[in-house]
Parts: sequence; structure tokens; C-alpha cells
Amino acid sequence: MKQQLDKIMHERGIDALFVTGTASHNPSMYYFTGPAHMTGDLIKVRDCTPVLYYNPMEREEAARAAARSGMQTKNLADYNFRELLNQVDGDYLKASILRYKKMFEEQNLTSGRVVMYGKVDIGSIVALVNGLQSALPDLNFTGEMNDSLLLEAMSTKDDDEVERIRKMGEITTWVVGQTADFLTSHAVRDEVLVKGDGSPLRIGDVKKKINLWLMERGAENPEGTIFSIGRDAGVPHNSGNEEDLLRMGQTIVYDIYPCEAGGGYFYDFTRTWCLGYAPDPVQALYQDVYEVYQKVMGELKVNALCSEYQKLTCDLFEAKGHPTVQSNPAIQEGYVHSLGHGLGLRVHEKPAFSQLAAEKDRLYPGTVITVEPGLYYPERGMGVRLEDTVHVRADGKIEVLAEYPLDLVLPLKG
Repeated sequence: MKQQLDKIMHERGIDALFVTGTASHNPSMYYFTGPAHMTGDLIKVRDCTPVLYYNPMEREEAARAAARSGMQTKNLADYNFRELLNQVDGDYLKASILRYKKMFEEQNLTSGRVVMYGKVDIGSIVALVNGLQSALPDLNFTGEMNDSLLLEAMSTKDDDEVERIRKMGEITTWVVGQTADFLTSHAVRDEVLVKGDGSPLRIGDVKKKINLWLMERGAENPEGTIFSIGRDAGVPHNSGNEEDLLRMGQTIVYDIYPCEAGGGYFYDFTRTWCLGYAPDPVQALYQDVYEVYQKVMGELKVNALCSEYQKLTCDLFEAKGHPTVQSNPAIQEGYVHSLGHGLGLRVHEKPAFSQLAAEKDRLYPGTVITVEPGLYYPERGMGVRLEDTVHVRADGKIEVLAEYPLDLVLPLKG
């Protein structure tokens, strides 16, 4: 949670955060501003209120963001960029560095460690950092990767964040229900779903409907949807071939992970379906995943190590005769990934569940995670995954944020 930022900054020896770029689809900036149609810079000095620097054309968006979060704001027009350009013979980069130098100095930030975040063109940020390092030699501008300060803070959610994720779950499961109704309303010819004009229904047709339904409910689908059938369902992140036909009795892995409009909070959800009927080998594979899903969900406990659940999942699948990443990290069939991940402003956040997860990757109160065991056999033409998003509540209870049936077979109505 944001309330932990200063504590984490102290622990990591970080003096300030510098965040840049648009607020939309930029998790680091959005974390501070919330939904805002603006681009700017934010400086958060340790133990101080963040300051948001905004373009004057976006002053009202900045004011609304500040009112929501309690930030201070500063108008970039106050720095007279034209005058700065005159000082450096029109060199835009040098003028920008002068402006940033003033911004840092105004916050008494002339020495220490500054961690940088945001979404901008990589060439621009390299030029800027090199220039700032020369202009402010006692500041150490640095970045972080997977184990970042912000990801640690984001790993637990406050009540408002959880409710927004829950709302996305309601939208997601509504769209999944619409998808099921759409599929099952079609007629069948030669084991293939067909439209009213007799042409075959294809995966691309379904994905267009999914995007339309999400848009109608005020959500976005920036990272696409996995809707794959048959062999493709046996490769975990195969998004599906849009030309593939919807055939009876083949596994369909439907993994949908939309977010609030503007790049806000995500939801993540997977079901595996067979249209009409499930062949015995598919039913058996599904039963193995279903049993592991139920066992793991029943074992989740507050403050437990996430890596313990990855080990439990591997042990359970291996006992059923399936290869796993526990025995062979390079394996490409069987159980080939980790059990889940944190979820929030990014589809993948902390905590991590893999065997390499850290000691602090735990089910702390306020954590929102996915639980998604799966088995994949592309050469056998099938794959199965079940996924729900759950909240570790302050009272220690584990809550699925959006319930939806776990049925494998979708009976056809046509």
C-alpha cells in the first residue's frame, strides 16, 4: 500500500522516486494520480508528500488527481521553458535538464539515490539521465527491475483498490457468461459451430464479440485475450489462431484479463471449455486440474509462503503422473508454469509463486492473487487451465472476487 512507501524507501536506502510519462496505461504514474488524462512528472522525496508537475493545458486533470491523493502540484509553465531554451541556444535536451535541475533543487534533492519509473521512449530517458547525472553529480539516478520498490508497495491493496478489482471481476465474468451464451446458441454442422448464414464460426469472431462486450461495460483489453482451441490450448500463452474453427469436443482455454478504462486495475480469469461434449482423455485431464485447484484453494492461509503452494501444486500433479517444472524447469508439457501471481495495476505483480520466490512473497492481508493450475499437452491436442482471482482479507479469509461456474462442457442449445 502507498502508506508503506516511506518505510520501504528507508529500508532500501532510497532518497526519492522520480516518475514520468502519461497517467494512462502507465502503472507507476497511475498509482499516484489515479485515472487522469495527463502527462507529467512526479517527485516523491522520502518522508515528504509527492509533487506532481503538470502541463498547464492539463491543470484541471492535475487538480483532480491531487484532490484524490493529497499530492502537491506544480505548474511547468512556472519554469519558462522559452527562457531556458535561449540560455542553451535552442538545445531542447539541455533546456529540459535545466528545468529538471531546478525541480530537484527546489525539493532540496541534490544528493542521494533517486529511483526512476514510468513509460517514455528509452532513447529520451537515456539522454535525460546522462544529462541529469552531469548536472547533479551527487545524485545517483538508478532503476529497478522485478524486485522494485513500487511492486513491493503495490503487493498489498487497500479497500478501494480491492473493490475496483472486484468490479472488474464482475465485468469479466459477465463477459464470460455472454461468451458462453454466444457459443452455445449456434447450430452445428459436421462437428463445427456455424453462423446463421451457414459459414463456420471462427475464433476471430468470438474475440471481436469479447472486445465489444468489454467496451460496452467500460473496460479495456490492452493485452488481448487468450482464446485457443485444440493443440493451441496446450501452449499456455498461445492466444489462439483467429482463423481456427470452433469444433465440438476440443479444449478451449479462455483466459481473459481486462482492465479499467485508462489503464487502471486488472482482473484475471480462466476457464477451460468443451463444446457439446468432452472426450474421455480430456475429461480425465480436466479432473486432474480441477482436483488440484480445489486442494490448493482449500489450503491457502494468510501470511503463508507463496512458494509452498507452488511446491504443493507440483507434488499433487506429479502424484497424478504429470511432469512438472519442479523436476525439470525446462519442461514444455505437463505443469509448466507457476501457480499464480499478484494482480493490480499490472496483470503480473507481487507476490510471486515460483520456486524462486523470495521470503517476502507471502499471502499478506490485502494481497490480491491469481490461482491458476494447468496441464498442457499440445501434441495430444489439449490443454486445461482454471484460474480465479482471490483476495486475502484482513480477517484472514480467502475470498474469490468474482464467482463463476467451473463446468467443462458447454451444452449446445441449437
